[in-house]
Amino acid sequence: MNIVFMGTPDFAVPSLSKLINTYEVSAVFTQPDKPKGRGKKMACSEVKEEALKHGIPVYQPLKLKNDAELIQKLKDLQPDFIIVVAFGQILTKEVLGIPKFGCVNLHGSLLPMYRGSAPIQWSVINGEKVSGNTTILMDAGIDTGDMILKDEVEITNNMTAGELYDILKVRGADLLVKSIEGIANGSVTLEKQGDETFYAKPLDKNIANINWCKQASEIHNLVRGLNPWPIAYTSYKEDRMKIYETEVSDEESSKEPGTIIDVSKKGLKVSCKEGVLIIKKVQFPNGKPLTIEQYINGHEIEKNIILK
Repeated sequence: MNIVFMGTPDFAVPSLSKLINTYEVSAVFTQPDKPKGRGKKMACSEVKEEALKHGIPVYQPLKLKNDAELIQKLKDLQPDFIIVVAFGQILTKEVLGIPKFGCVNLHGSLLPMYRGSAPIQWSVINGEKVSGNTTILMDAGIDTGDMILKDEVEITNNMTAGELYDILKVRGADLLVKSIEGIANGSVTLEKQGDETFYAKPLDKNIANINWCKQASEIHNLVRGLNPWPIAYTSYKEDRMKIYETEVSDEESSKEPGTIIDVSKKGLKVSCKEGVLIIKKVQFPNGKPLTIEQYINGHEIEKNIILK
């Protein structure tokens, strides 16, 4: 089986690695190198790093749809499948029509819900109890192709987006192999997507500012969904306090939302519009993430301060 792989971030690496070990991967397409870190040194994608380890040719088009030479290269490779995992570019009808069996995409949600670029984070933010991966036979739309296979994963009450991400990226590799085999031997039945969906728009730092005039459970889900990036935050006096871990208390409070009603080694109890949230792990400017127990060993956090 001749595979061309298209992907960019670390989410795609287990899939690429599995395909290399299972089939012939003749080429890898990934995004161009970009400056990273404080020094802004040029760095390649995690997918490129993995491909180079195995001596696989790597192509990095700025925009594949405008690169006639690379599109011709794709045609010359005569792939059975093009496999796409978080590539970051939209494929044209011309490219979609190149492989013998079509282009298969691994998407980190149970489609048709959570189309878009941040499905894992939004599923946690929205308090979903189940997520998973879906493979689709790609068409010209964004995440709209016919579904091949799904794999469900439970979202536990305290699971972060980062933890769900790590589970899905590993399990997605196996789902891709099953999907490739199913398409090639005709053992799978494609399923059309329904109309009900949620657009999982890209995350930005604006969403991270906590609004305490919400239910404790909603804020808890936001904290989980924004971990490990961009990290939810609030203001304690004049300082930004990033919040890494929380827990929903079974208590109630009549105090103004955002009020710190108790400080202990177990955490900060904060009044919300509905319910009480326990903040368990924080980071202040110029510091590192610490549990509340660690932080109050050397610093004071006052009761009755209103977080903003």
